[in-house]
Amino acid sequence: MASPVSAAYSAAMGKGTHDYRADPRNADIHINVNGDIVPRAEAMVSVFDSGFMLGDGVWEGLRVHQGRIAFLDQHMDRLYEGAKAIDMDIGIDRETLERRLYETLDANGDSEGVHIRLMVTRGIRSTPYQDPRVVISPATIVIIPEYKEPLPATVEKGIRLFTVHVRRGDPAVQDPKLNSHSKLNCITACIQAAKAGADEALMLDPHGFVATCNSTHFFIVRNGEVWTSSGDYCLGGITRGTVIDLCREAEIPVFEKNFSLTDVYGADEAFVTGTFAGVVPATEVDGRVLTDGCGPMVARLQELYAARLATDVAARSRP
Repeated sequence: MASPVSAAYSAAMGKGTHDYRADPRNADIHINVNGDIVPRAEAMVSVFDSGFMLGDGVWEGLRVHQGRIAFLDQHMDRLYEGAKAIDMDIGIDRETLERRLYETLDANGDSEGVHIRLMVTRGIRSTPYQDPRVVISPATIVIIPEYKEPLPATVEKGIRLFTVHVRRGDPAVQDPKLNSHSKLNCITACIQAAKAGADEALMLDPHGFVATCNSTHFFIVRNGEVWTSSGDYCLGGITRGTVIDLCREAEIPVFEKNFSLTDVYGADEAFVTGTFAGVVPATEVDGRVLTDGCGPMVARLQELYAARLATDVAARSRP
């Protein structure tokens, strides 16, 4: 009989591009909490932790491919730059953190089909209050490796998007370039899309131009050209940047620019990008059907991305 943990885990999987087949091994994974590797049931942080209390921290999603963490340099750059931007000391250097990541993988016997959530918060506060000067501990660093692979049907058949009223904010309010733990705007966008029967939310910027999705980056294809947003109101996506580079190398015209929903509705193809599933077709936006499954440009970019992923990990050593 399945344990309560494994049964609950199987019943609560991610949706959209993060949909995956439940793996019973995830009920017994080991998690790294501040350098200590413990069973999932024993992995805990304080109720006074800055992440739990205020969403005060930064994080990265990492993909393990052929025993290596893909595009790790870019992810580390973003993590440490984000921590610096919010004046948070991670407390250990990049090399130490990389060793900790691989120690966690080794403790689980992980080499393939693993997605890692790396989370760093400002640490424990002495009292429930937002001022960082009440923090009384070093940063909290948690590493969760799970056996999670995108469903082949998602990558092949794609997802449906719904444009929500929730906007990507002005950077003077909360800069969307920060990969922070404070994700409530993306969560409310996701809820609205789900209530509309879609897989993910398409979000506009403060000026009404297309910005990004709630958990992925958005692209359209028009007349052989690939368009994505200006990037002014979205996270600096690792997969997004890789796809832009791949287009340039393959001499596919690619543009970071402002465009509207009218451009989206008249597009030949659309797709989203993310660390978890790579390149995924977006077949429908607000009820407008763009493609039946994977279009020719998306199929080509999927092949180019798979090759780049293999090249990256093949050249990557590990501690």
